[in-house]
Amino acid sequence: MAFSDALTIFLSKNMENVISISNAADISSPRGFAVDTTFVLFFLALDLGSGLDGLGIDTALSILTIAAFVVLPYCLPFSGEKPEFTGWAVGRLFIAAIGVIGGLGFQANSGTVFPEFVRFAPMLLLIGSGIFCAATQIRGIIRVRLAS
Repeated sequence: MAFSDALTIFLSKNMENVISISNAADISSPRGFAVDTTFVLFFLALDLGSGLDGLGIDTALSILTIAAFVVLPYCLPFSGEKPEFTGWAVGRLFIAAIGVIGGLGFQANSGTVFPEFVRFAPMLLLIGSGIFCAATQIRGIIRVRLAS
C-alpha cells in the first residue's frame, strides 16, 4: 500500500466535517468570469488616459497596474470553466484601450465641453468600483459552507 493510498484512506475516515472556502460561485458565472475586476480595469484605464501628460514614473506605474489587472484576475478562484487565456486577455486589453481613449477624451473636453469638475470623475468611479470589487472578492473568500 502506497503512502498516497494510506493518506487517502486516513483523510476519508477522519475528515467528515470539512469546511471549504467557496470561490464566489453565486456572483460569478462562466459568462461573467471576472466581471468585477473588469470595471476596475476600465476605470483605471480611464484615469490613466485622463491624466496622461507624458512618460513619467507615474505613467509607468499606472501601465504596470493596468497590466496586472489584465492578467492576474485570471488566477482568481472560480467555480465554473475558465475561458481560454489568450482570448480573455485580448478582450481585457481591448477594454483597457477603450478606457484610455475615453480618458483622453475626458482630458481634451474637461473645462471646455464639460465643467472642470468632470476631470475628477474617472478617479471617483475607480475608487467606487475598487471598493465594490474588493468587497465582492472578500465576501467570496470568507463565505464558508460545509463541503459536500
